[in-house]
Amino acid sequence: MKKLKVAILGSGNIGTDLLYKVLRSSRLECSLFVGRNLSSKGMSRALSLGISVSDKGIQAIQDNPECCHIVFDCTSAMSHKIHSPILAGLGIIVIDLTPAKLGPFCIPAINLDACLGDVNVNMITCGGQASIPLAYVIGQTQQQVDYIEVVSTIASKSAGPATRLNLDEYIETTEKGVKMFSGCGKAKAILNLNPAEPCIDMQTTVYATVPKIDLPALKEGIAIMVEKIQRYVPSYNLIIPPTYENNRVIMSVRVKGMGDFLPSYAGNLDIINCAAIAVAEEFAMARIEGRQ
Repeated sequence: MKKLKVAILGSGNIGTDLLYKVLRSSRLECSLFVGRNLSSKGMSRALSLGISVSDKGIQAIQDNPECCHIVFDCTSAMSHKIHSPILAGLGIIVIDLTPAKLGPFCIPAINLDACLGDVNVNMITCGGQASIPLAYVIGQTQQQVDYIEVVSTIASKSAGPATRLNLDEYIETTEKGVKMFSGCGKAKAILNLNPAEPCIDMQTTVYATVPKIDLPALKEGIAIMVEKIQRYVPSYNLIIPPTYENNRVIMSVRVKGMGDFLPSYAGNLDIINCAAIAVAEEFAMARIEGRQ
């Protein structure tokens, strides 16, 4: 099968883990791995794998726009706001793994097809990828939802400098996504960094205030949604099924990483990378089939 060329912008942990997922894909080929420091761990790892690298940042793609059809932006929300118009001007599709809030929000299990016509696809946040599908099902199956709260707890070691720098953007972007996909006008997102040793796996809990529950419909919808997500995030597991008490629904999922580059406890980073790969592979299929 002919592969679509992609470039990875950002040589940190997310970008390096994403590289391993691209290498495993039957539809994608990494043509360029871009960072700012050739001696960084990510750049060294890419070189050892025989991947072309550059330390020129976005300039490397500007100098050679034919190098790729898609760019994965794994930098920061602030940097992506600079990169986005540049890549759009070059006619390159960008899949944004930062909480920059530019472009349409994409949850592959919900609206993948609808995102294929856009040039800047936003992967929201790791907590958003874990929680929003559950909030979406709540909104789809219940007549009235007064409030939704999503709480993600991750290992402190899995929160790198970019994650910590973008905490405000993470909260704002996740809350916006929950409201948009669930239809609930009031939502709150919380991120807990747990320093425990050994490191914990990512766990995300969704709470919703629902005055009158249709629990069978909710359970059926959640089961279908979890199965959809597991097609691209195999370790996404429901550990607390929908439970209703005192007008409140609670459910919880756990996500383990695939261990490609990052440790398995870094499910928070793994889920957003897996979602981004799912989007890129669908772009590749659409191009092969003449749909895009």
